[in-house]
Amino acid sequence: MSRAAVPGLSSRHPIGGQLPALYADDDFAQRFTAGLDTVLAPVFSVLDNLPAYFDPRLAPADFLPWLASWVGGADDPRWPLELRREAVARAVELHRRRGTRRGLTEALRLILGVSAEVSGDGAATWSRTPGTDLPPAPPEEVLVRVWPHPDGGGHPVDADRVHSLIRTLCPVHTICRVEVLPGPPGGDPR
Repeated sequence: MSRAAVPGLSSRHPIGGQLPALYADDDFAQRFTAGLDTVLAPVFSVLDNLPAYFDPRLAPADFLPWLASWVGGADDPRWPLELRREAVARAVELHRRRGTRRGLTEALRLILGVSAEVSGDGAATWSRTPGTDLPPAPPEEVLVRVWPHPDGGGHPVDADRVHSLIRTLCPVHTICRVEVLPGPPGGDPR
């Protein structure tokens, strides 16, 4: 990420106009300060637009990886720019839901553009009443079914990318089985 001189970008605060009257007509002083204006114009531009740099939907594309690192977001330069912006904007929300069914389905939809259905809970049990026996243990396996999303442009599901993403998002203690389907289970258009 670098902000450098931009050809034709004029300074909103030209130094030459702020010099004492003695230097107002001095050609050398005016040319010298005009050179400084060229160097400082991008700095003033960044400072004038600083709030936009912290909004992933407005930030310059080369600023997104740095912004993503602040929020622990995913940023892959191979993704389309709009998807990169959305992934950074929703990173905190997705972290809050990480390890849950909803978090997994939303991450699969956002990052890979696939629909998903998650069944099973990785054998987590609990009881509302202290001292009582725990409910029967649920199956230890989590089944994740994925299929192309209707808005995905008809692209097939990349099973390797699905497996890789699920490995990073599922809790460590769970066993996740993935099924890649050609369409929604039972014909449901989700």
